[in-house]
Amino acid sequence: QVQLVESGGGLVQAGGSLRLSCAASGTIFSNNVMGWYRQAPGKQRELVADISSGGSTTYADSVKGRFTISRDNAKNTVYLQMDSLKPEDTAVYYCKWSRGTRVYWGQGTQVTVSS
Repeated sequence: QVQLVESGGGLVQAGGSLRLSCAASGTIFSNNVMGWYRQAPGKQRELVADISSGGSTTYADSVKGRFTISRDNAKNTVYLQMDSLKPEDTAVYYCKWSRGTRVYWGQGTQVTVSS
């Protein structure tokens, strides 16, 4: 089992910044991928960004140039720095840990961007 604890969500004005953190614990092996997904009301959950143990990253087109994903392998923690936030970034953000067929999700943290 892998447990994921997210933090850092909240309410921010458009143009502001937030930093999300997700700490993983439990039976963790190397060569995994950690990432952030989001789900807005009435929409499907979508990838925001992910990062492999080796540092390879993927970003959704909608956040490129505004969001930065990083990780600390020693702490099993992934971060999402979100800058230039827009109202359309409002969603519940979920942390995901995966390795092969093993997939775990965090509880989610609300991010609300006011206009």
